[in-house]
Amino acid sequence: MTTFARRFQTREWVRQFGLLFSFVLICAALTLFSDRFLTVVNITNVLRISAINAIISVGMTFVILTAGIDLSVGAVAALAAVIAAEFVRQGGSPVLGILLCLVVGMLLGLANGALTILLRIPPFITTLGMMTIARGLALTFTQGIPITGFPDEFRFLGAGFWGPLPVPILVAAMVFAGGYLLLARTTFGEYVRALGNNPTAARLSGIHTNRTTVAVYVIIGMLSALAGLLLIGRLDSAAPTLGVGYEFDAIAAVVVGGTSFAGGEGGLGGTLIGVLIIGVINNGLNLLNVNALWEQVVKGVVIALALLIYKSAR
Repeated sequence: MTTFARRFQTREWVRQFGLLFSFVLICAALTLFSDRFLTVVNITNVLRISAINAIISVGMTFVILTAGIDLSVGAVAALAAVIAAEFVRQGGSPVLGILLCLVVGMLLGLANGALTILLRIPPFITTLGMMTIARGLALTFTQGIPITGFPDEFRFLGAGFWGPLPVPILVAAMVFAGGYLLLARTTFGEYVRALGNNPTAARLSGIHTNRTTVAVYVIIGMLSALAGLLLIGRLDSAAPTLGVGYEFDAIAAVVVGGTSFAGGEGGLGGTLIGVLIIGVINNGLNLLNVNALWEQVVKGVVIALALLIYKSAR
C-alpha cells in the first residue's frame, strides 16, 4: 500500500470516527479524575439534563443545514413556557397547556421564517431581534416573577418516569428518531440539504425554497417550546429568564457534530454525539468543582480540541 493510500485511509478513519473518539477520550479522562462520573445515577443525570439541549439541537441542525441560524431558541422557550404555565395555573387543562406551548413556539418560528423570506433579512438579524422581543414579552407577561405550582400532569414531561427511565430522555430519543426519519427518509430532508448546498439551483430545480425555509424555523420553534416544557416541568417553575444561553450550547453541539455553517453538510448522528460531549463537559466541570469563572474557558477549550480532531480529516 502506498503512503498516499495509507494517509487517505487514516483521514477517512478520523473523519468517520474522530468525533466518537473525542467523546470516548473525554469520558475516559473524567472517569480517571472523578470516581462519581461513571455511575448509573450520574450517567442518567447527564442524559436527563442533556435532553433539553438535544431537543433544541435537532431543530438547530435543520436550520444550519439550510445555511441559517436561530439565536432566539432560549427566548422562544421562555415565552412559550410562561404563557402555557399561566394558562394552567389559571385552571386550564394541562393537555391544552402543553398544546398551547407548542403552538406559541410554532408561531414564533413562523414569524422568524416569514420575516427572513419576505423582508430578505439575514437569519442572524431576524432571530437576534426575535430573541430580544420574546425575552421582553416573557418579562412583561410575568412582571419578572416566576410562575410556580403546576399539577403533576403538566410536569410529567419534565419530571415524570416511565419505568426506571426519566421521561425527558424518552422524549429526546423520540425527537431524534423523528428528526432522523424526516431528514434521511423524506423528500423534505432532501430539500433541506439542497437548499443549504445551493439555494439558486434548488429553486431552479423546482424546490419550494421559501416553504422549506419557513418549515425549518417552525420546526425549531416547536422544539424550543417543547424544551421549555421539559425545563419548567423539572423545576416546577416558569421564570421569564429560563433558557438564557441555550442557543450557544445548541449551536456548539451541532457544529461540533460536523454540520457545516455553510449548509448542506452534516446530520443528526454527529449532532447526537455533539450533545453528549457538551453534556459530559458540563457534568464533568461540576463534578471536579471547577470555579464557575473558569467553566466557560475550560468548556471552550475542550470543544475546540474535539472539533479540531474531527475537522483535521475534512
